[in-house]
Amino acid sequence: MTRKEVERLARQADTLRALGFTTDEAESLRRISMTLHRWHERECGLDNGCIERGYRLARNMEKPLSDKNPNFAHDDKAPPYWYNSVTGKRHRIPDRETGARKRLAAILTDRNERQPTDNRNPYPEYLRTYIQGDPRGAALYILRPGDVPEDASVDSYYSRGICVY
Repeated sequence: MTRKEVERLARQADTLRALGFTTDEAESLRRISMTLHRWHERECGLDNGCIERGYRLARNMEKPLSDKNPNFAHDDKAPPYWYNSVTGKRHRIPDRETGARKRLAAILTDRNERQPTDNRNPYPEYLRTYIQGDPRGAALYILRPGDVPEDASVDSYYSRGICVY
């Protein structure tokens, strides 16, 4: 790791601590962002396949997914599968996205519940998050009150928030 990377990580941790997160929470947010970024890369696809969600084995399904592959049927609550584009086969993989989202929600809830009552916290209001599914940028943004105008879509204003990468 270069000196610039260490300085960037220190600035990011300082910014998150200034928002009311603990040091451990700031590091966990960084790890969650990296996990989601890797997940989104694999969802978009690599040279030999991609992650597919929404399919499950069609053991007792009335309607298979397609005639080409009657073993899988669509189900939104299904676990993720790795689709190998070379062999055309799928196999189950661990669902790292759901775990990361649950940890993120727990960290944000903890931070929002322990807001200090004094004037040391510049953002005593509730924070929220935005997860960007595009793997070309950071996966996680922390949004402060006022970052997104009222009646506006967060998709257009998320970059005003604090990028966690």
